Amino acid sequence: MLGNLLVFAVGLSWIVNAVTIGPTGRLVINNKRIAPDGFLRPSTLAGDTFPGPVIVGKKGDRFSINVTNHLTDPSMYRATTVHWHGVFQNGTNWADGGAMVSQCPIVQNSSFLYDFQVFDQAGTFWYHSHYSQAVQYCDGLRGAFIVYDPQDPYKHLYDVDDESTIITLADWYHLVTVQHPAQPVTTLINGLGRTSAMDVNNTSTPLAVVNVTKGKRYRFRIIGLSCDSPYNFTIHHHNFTIIETDGEYTTPLDVDSLWVYAGQRYSVIMNADQPINNYWIRADPLSTRQKAGFDSGRNSAILRYAGAPTEEPTTHAISKHPLNEVDLHNRNQKKPPGEPRLGGADIVIPIRQRYHDNNQTFDINNVTFRPPTVPVLLQILNGAFDIDHLMPKGSIYKLKANSSVELQIYGLSRGGPHPYHLHGHAFYVVKEPYSNMFNWVNPVYRDTINTGLDSNLTVIRFFTDNSGPWFLHCHIDWHIDMGLGIVFAEDPEGTKAHNKPIPPAFDKLCPDYEAHNPDKAYE
Repeated sequence: MLGNLLVFAVGLSWIVNAVTIGPTGRLVINNKRIAPDGFLRPSTLAGDTFPGPVIVGKKGDRFSINVTNHLTDPSMYRATTVHWHGVFQNGTNWADGGAMVSQCPIVQNSSFLYDFQVFDQAGTFWYHSHYSQAVQYCDGLRGAFIVYDPQDPYKHLYDVDDESTIITLADWYHLVTVQHPAQPVTTLINGLGRTSAMDVNNTSTPLAVVNVTKGKRYRFRIIGLSCDSPYNFTIHHHNFTIIETDGEYTTPLDVDSLWVYAGQRYSVIMNADQPINNYWIRADPLSTRQKAGFDSGRNSAILRYAGAPTEEPTTHAISKHPLNEVDLHNRNQKKPPGEPRLGGADIVIPIRQRYHDNNQTFDINNVTFRPPTVPVLLQILNGAFDIDHLMPKGSIYKLKANSSVELQIYGLSRGGPHPYHLHGHAFYVVKEPYSNMFNWVNPVYRDTINTGLDSNLTVIRFFTDNSGPWFLHCHIDWHIDMGLGIVFAEDPEGTKAHNKPIPPAFDKLCPDYEAHNPDKAYE
């Protein structure tokens, strides 16, 4: 085992230095052995780095990202897709990247051009594999996707907002994902961290450093790249102001700590107003999911002021103003669609989660999700519009166009709390899981939400203005693979007309996957 260790002296050429591409570029998916926490293991990477290259553009841009599959490692999945988490894909459902929902996977030695426009969205997003129900990204295929807003209403509040102010939080594993669901052993902040594994010497493993200059104000974009663990994020001796959740502006809210669940993003403004020194950045995981605490610099990175010595911090801090999510409000005071009462939407769907000990699966409303053999989008394009004709049976929910939809999500303690992500939409969170309050006036608007535990109810609303099949699933990605997901067939009769011309390459994906799928041994 010790032979697998990579010590600090070997060199740090693979450490992320904010490689950027976009809005046009090529993303090569390949295998590489890396040791972000001192333990050398095979990985699946985008652009040869972990996290992958930062994809950047501005509001209104057309993104053309050519994804090329150069995967070869037989110990890992070798087909792939890429999902652009939080991007609505309005009119380009075929580019959403959900394997067997919107497309067949990309096989080895082939490419697929994801070509879509980000019309009226701006903010902090990310991308990741959505193959094998997304668990492939736990092996490394994940990165930041930033859409800058030339008309940012909060621009006057900060001085610096670039690739250096992106902070990614990721859990990391010493087993490849095809083996079995595993507990993460390391928190990686911007691709670096120290592990809780007993056979790795943490003292030589570098930590990420975020550099600041005293007197400047920074917009930090915090991205939950996690496969499982949620993180309590703090920067010692610094408060920060939340201005964005999941690509949507909020009214400014001052806090000194916040929980970031898998798939969630926050933009916060931090004023570098403390004495020149080094300060701990902490991302403490939920202890039931990953080893919490900070001994030997675990779950940590360093905030370093210009002029501070190159050494680790000695700071201590206790959070006094943690985020209470009921205090988050959308900036434009928008009200959720439908009537302001529980059940007051055109379509009301309860989401009840269960876990089955006998076969280690989950279900939603008594049905365990299993991906269909033909992508849901392709079924719809070929004329299957009714629930009785759409696969997988019991996991497809048909939604009428131009309707308000209310989801009543009942929490589940087993394996929870479960963060849910909706493709193709953001939603109004009219009831948070840990509060009895309903906000019908100005609730936060986001695309990923923690749904709490057994006794909790979360209520969200959205409007059906984006025809196509959209995945709703737990973003603990082992849980998607275990059945915790459903698909909304939104206005299937209008999907073909709503989608921009679908490229001919889309029609080749399924025949190629059927003929050349290298991963059948894992299915």
